[in-house]
Order: sequence, then structure tokens, then C-alpha cells
Amino acid sequence: MNNQEIVSKLWNLCNVLRDDGITYHQYVTELTYILFLKMAKETGTDGAIPEAYRWDVLVKKQGVELKRFYNELLTHLGEETSGRILQIYAGARSNIDEPKNLEKIILNIDALDWYSAKEEGLGNLYEGLLEKNANEKKSGAGQYFTPRVLINIMTKLIAPQPGERCNDPACGTFGFMIAADRYLKKQTDNYFDLGSQTKQDFQKYEAFTGCELVHDTHRLALMNAMLHDIEGEILLGDTLSNAGKAMKNYDVVLTNPPFGTKKGGERSTRDDLTFPSSNKQLNFLQHIYRSLKADGKARAAVVLPDNVLFADGDGASIRADLMDKCNLHTILRLPTGIFYAQGVKTNVLFFTRGKTEKNNTSEVWFYDLRTNMQTFGKTRTLNDEHFADFIKAYTAEDRSAVADERFSCFTREQIAEKNNSLDLGLIRDDSIIDYEDMQNPIESGEEMVAKLEEAVDLINSVLKELRSLEA
Repeated sequence: MNNQEIVSKLWNLCNVLRDDGITYHQYVTELTYILFLKMAKETGTDGAIPEAYRWDVLVKKQGVELKRFYNELLTHLGEETSGRILQIYAGARSNIDEPKNLEKIILNIDALDWYSAKEEGLGNLYEGLLEKNANEKKSGAGQYFTPRVLINIMTKLIAPQPGERCNDPACGTFGFMIAADRYLKKQTDNYFDLGSQTKQDFQKYEAFTGCELVHDTHRLALMNAMLHDIEGEILLGDTLSNAGKAMKNYDVVLTNPPFGTKKGGERSTRDDLTFPSSNKQLNFLQHIYRSLKADGKARAAVVLPDNVLFADGDGASIRADLMDKCNLHTILRLPTGIFYAQGVKTNVLFFTRGKTEKNNTSEVWFYDLRTNMQTFGKTRTLNDEHFADFIKAYTAEDRSAVADERFSCFTREQIAEKNNSLDLGLIRDDSIIDYEDMQNPIESGEEMVAKLEEAVDLINSVLKELRSLEA
């Protein structure tokens, strides 16, 4: 049995809980409580769990006694332990009311092929569950879920290196940082032999960090990181509060901040942002480029909605500040439909922090992967092939030599003339009426008459030929 089959079996167990009114997201959280104990047993790392609350004790309980013991277990692990265990179980409570349903889930989990799961990687198994939850519209988790292919492309182009500090200030379930770790392991032969224990410890405990606001999502991030052998700090908190001021001096930032405005339209609580805004993405953007080391090498790739590119007022000032402090070298205009929220249009901004505070951007290259593209959604998803031409253009030694109509460049001066708007680089949409014709209806009318006259002449010529043949 492979991980995909195990994920399907675990996911189908959710049907058992329908009568308890449990949502998909609650189910994944509940699975996390239970899977943590089972996976700790399977990996031989359950020594930190009090012996009375380990898997072998839990799996022997039945009925009402099981439900009572399970609730006691959650409370104890969430109050009387420390480290990752305390973080994962803090405030934990069960949403399962029916003891028989709880018993069925535990027994089914115990009966799975855990040998095969370990062979493929427990981290991959857990990621599969998280992706399943995100792909299920009813869960709500996928509304702004970043497709894994996009995460991998962004990570590949930013290319994190050993010894660099990587961060995601809105980390969700920690997908970007796990992709960064995976990229390093594939690209670096000596990843596990870095020459000293200090370097190895850095990669495990300091290289990958994040912050997540939602408590239940924070649990999932902690579990995901642990199963990928990452123990960097994952804060539970709001990056846009003053707690976020300590998040700085990073070499790499990879992220997809939440979309929308702060509730009630209030401005950010951060008191160190030059242009505080009620638009969360604009505040996140400021935080991100300010959190990078000013060494000319620190870099970021950030998913942002279209409004960040053209918002007036503070938006224009923030874009100007970004282009002053960083080299904003590339903007990828993403297709619509890749996020499950209806009509969301997004982009990826790629930029490198400069050594100075001014004039680091001289030109911005845009790649239009949106116009005249097929519609994407749950049934038609993005894959690596869709990004192939973009990657060629992005990595070209001489971008000006790239022959691709989707790839275009605007100078800083041209952008400044448009009030620092970055809503640029979209090619002509074949499904829309020619705007030039709309702007010059007299010329357009004359051209149409000429074409009609040509057509009439052709028809008359054909009719004349037919008559001569009949004669």
C-alpha cells in the first residue's frame, strides 16, 4: 500500500464523523492529535510522551472509557508537557462525541500499512492529507491554498542555499519551508555532511522558520515540520502586530500572505511600518522586504493579488519604496482559477534586497501567464509544463534576447509615469474586441467596407466563371 492509498483511507474515515457534524478541517486537526501518537511510536520517538498516554495505551481502550481517556490525554499533553508536544496539543479538545466513531478511527489507523508509509516518508503522507483537505472545497482550507507546483517553482528560482536563514511570515501548514528543505536536500550532496555538528544543527533548528496566526493551522504546521525533521521556530502569532518586528535579517523569504483587509478596516498594529495600511497584503509586502538582509543577496518570492500592483495612495508609495530598497526584477502574472476563491487574480513578485536604500530597481520584467490561457480549477490543475517557458525566460542570461511575446520589460521611469503602477505586462486578449478599432471607428468602418467590396468582387468573379462554363 502506497502513501496515496493510505491518504485515501484516512480521508474516507471522515465519513464516519458526518453524524457528529465535524468539518473536514476539524477532522484533519483531530487526525493530527491521533497521528502524532501513532507516528511517534512508529519512529521510536515517543520517549518524550508520558508513558501513560502513549499509543499502545490508547489503542487498548474502548467505548466510553476510550472517550474519557482520550479527553484526559489531550488535556494532559496540552498542559503538562513541553516543547513540540505542548505546542501541538495546547488548547486541544476533541470534536468527536460518539465513542464508537473515535474507536473506529483509532483502530483503522492502527491497522494501516505503516511499514510502507515509513518507506515513502511519513512527512509525505501527512502532506498528502493536508493537500487533500485543501482540495476539498467544503473544508474552506483551499480558498487560498498555494498549489504545490507553484511552491516548487518559486523555491527552485529563489534557490535557497545551506547556511541561509529562510522564513515564511504567513506559513500556513509550512509548505514553502518544507519545499525549501526538500530543494536543498536534492541539490546539495553533502546536505547531511556539512562539516560540523554546528552546521547540521543550524539546518535542523534555525534554517527554516515561520509564523502562523490561526491556532489549528499552527498545529498542522508544527506536525508537518516535525515529520520532515525540521525543528525551526514556528511562532503562533500575527506578523502584522509588533511581535513581527523581531522577524528580520533573513536570506530568503517565500510566502503567500492571506488576502483581504483587516477586520473592521483598521490599520496594522505594527508601529514600525512606514506606510501602515488597512490592506493586509501591502503591510505584508512592507514587512517582507524590510525583513531581508540588506546585503545585495537576500531575496524573496511572494504571491500577491492584483490590487497590490495598482492600489493608489499608500499602495503607490509602498511600491516605490520596494523598488528603491530592492531590485524588483520579475513579476509573474499568474492564471486565474488556480486559487479556489472565485475570480482571484494573483502574481508572484521576485525581488532582491539591495545594499542601499535607493534606486535598486532599474527595470521590471513581466511574464504574462494569464492572458489567452486555459481555465484552471479543481479538475484542471497547473503542472510543471505550464511554467516551462517562464523558467526559460527567467533564467536567460540575456533577457532582451528572449523571443516570447509573454515576456516584456518596463523601465523604472515608465513605471513612475504610471503612478508606480505595476499592473503591466499583459498581452492582447484574443477574446476581447480590438481596442484600436474601438478608438478609431471611422477608419475601422472604411476598412470593413473595403473588405466587403473585395468579397463582392470575388463572388461576382466566381459567378462569371460558372456562367461561362455552363455556356
